[in-house]
Amino acid sequence: MDINDLRGLSTVFLMVTFFGLCIWAYSSKRKKSFDEAANLPFADEEMNKETMQEEARNG
Repeated sequence: MDINDLRGLSTVFLMVTFFGLCIWAYSSKRKKSFDEAANLPFADEEMNKETMQEEARNG
């Protein structure tokens, strides 16, 4: 086994790892958790609106 065999094996290993990661990321099982994570920046938007309305009434 020489260096070229190791390079070939590492290429195959990385390609299998890449495809496995793609399958995991686009799996229908993960869709719900990824959608929740994508909406996290907007989670406090409703609370912010309520706070702004209260400040407008009080101020």
